[in-house]
Amino acid sequence: MTRSMKKLESKLDNRAIPIAPIGRLIRKTNAERVSKSAAKGLGAILEDLGKKIALRAADLAKHANRTTVMGADIRLAYKLWRE
Repeated sequence: MTRSMKKLESKLDNRAIPIAPIGRLIRKTNAERVSKSAAKGLGAILEDLGKKIALRAADLAKHANRTTVMGADIRLAYKLWRE
């Protein structure tokens, strides 16, 4: 097992998003079957991306002199991440 795979495995053990909803999300793309490892892998990626966007959104809220992260902050952080 490579070093990056071990790092990913350790992230999977401390996940915040349950596996079942991720499996349902994959199946909504017309996938007939979804392995547990596929759901775990996508979950790790989504959590990593979510953390990056949430950190950016918190910075945007702080810049606006707010302590509350708003939906608009999340959307703007996501838009900035995509660019």
